[in-house]
Amino acid sequence: MFEKVKTIISSDEIKKLVPVSDEIARIKAERDKAVMDIIAGRDKRMLMIVGPCSADNETAVCDYVSRLAKLADEIKDKIFIVPRIYTNKPRTKGEGYKGIMHNPDPHRKETDIQAGIIALRKMHLRAISESGLSAADEMLYPENHVYLDDLLTYVAVGARSSENQQHRLVASGVDIPVGIKNPMNGSMPVTLNSIYAAQIPNEFKYRTCQVRTQGNPYAHAILRGSVDVYGNNIPNYHYEDLIRFHDMYLAQNLKNPAVIVDSNHSNSGKNFLEQIRIVKEVVDNIRHCDKIRSLVKGFLIESYIQDGAQQPGGDEYGKSITDPCLGWEKTRDLLLKVADKL
Repeated sequence: MFEKVKTIISSDEIKKLVPVSDEIARIKAERDKAVMDIIAGRDKRMLMIVGPCSADNETAVCDYVSRLAKLADEIKDKIFIVPRIYTNKPRTKGEGYKGIMHNPDPHRKETDIQAGIIALRKMHLRAISESGLSAADEMLYPENHVYLDDLLTYVAVGARSSENQQHRLVASGVDIPVGIKNPMNGSMPVTLNSIYAAQIPNEFKYRTCQVRTQGNPYAHAILRGSVDVYGNNIPNYHYEDLIRFHDMYLAQNLKNPAVIVDSNHSNSGKNFLEQIRIVKEVVDNIRHCDKIRSLVKGFLIESYIQDGAQQPGGDEYGKSITDPCLGWEKTRDLLLKVADKL
C-alpha cells in the first residue's frame, strides 16, 4: 500500500524554475562532443571523472569543482576532466544517506523530493556556471534522468543497476556517453550484455509515454571490481584482467570498445589511498601495452577537499559523508603526474 505524501511538479516546470542559458548549453555541447570523441578513440586524451563519493553540500562541491577547473586547464593537452557530482546514493541495506534528492539538507531527516530535485539541479547549474565544467552523475533512478539531461556530460549506471532492464533501456536513449559498471558479482559477460542492450534501438514505456530509441553507440564499461559470496573484494584492473576483457569486448563486435577504470570501490577495497597506486599501475600498463592503450579511456576517482570520511552527523567542510575520498592536494599531485606520463 502506498500513501501519497506530496505531488511533484513536472520536469518541464522544474526546468523553468532552474533554467539553462544558451551559454551553458554551448559549454555542455562542446564537452559532450569531447567525451564522445575520447570514448570513440578520436581524441587520445585520458578521461578523468573526479569528485566526491556523494555531492551533499553545494558550496563545498562547487568550491571543489572550481579547483578542478584550474587544474583541468593546466593539463588539458593530456587529460580531459569531468567533475563527479553524484547526487543520489544506492544503499545496500536501504538505510542511510540516499542523496540530495531525498535529503536536501543531509543533517535533517525530513524527506522532500521536489525540493531535492530543485536543489540538485541548482548545484549542477552553479558548478557549470562557476567552473565551465559540465559534470557526471549516476543514473540511479532512470525516470529521473530527465531532470538533468540538459546539464550532464556523462552518466554512470551503477553495479547494482547494470542488470536492470529499465536502466539498460533508458541508457539506449541517452544522448551522452553512459558508463555501465560490471555487476557486483563481477560478471564480464553480463557487463557486455548490458552494453549491447544499451547500444541497440529499443521501444518501451518511459515515464508516461511509449518511446523509441536509436541506441547509444557510446555506452561502454566501467570496471569497479567485484564482491564474492563472502563479501571479499576482488579487483579487476590488473594487466591480466584488462587483457582478457579486451579480447572478450572485441569478440562481441560492440561499437566503440572502451573501459573506464574505477579506482575505488572493490578495486581498492574502499581504501581511498590505494587509488593513487591503482591509477599509476594502469597508466604504466597503458604506456607499455597496445591492447590496454586501445581499451582504457580513463578513470573514476573519488576525491574531495579533505582526505577520508567523517562520522555520521559530522559537519566538516569538504569531507565525505559516505565513502572515504582522496583529498584535494593528493588528487592534484596524482593528475599532474599522470599527465607527465602520458
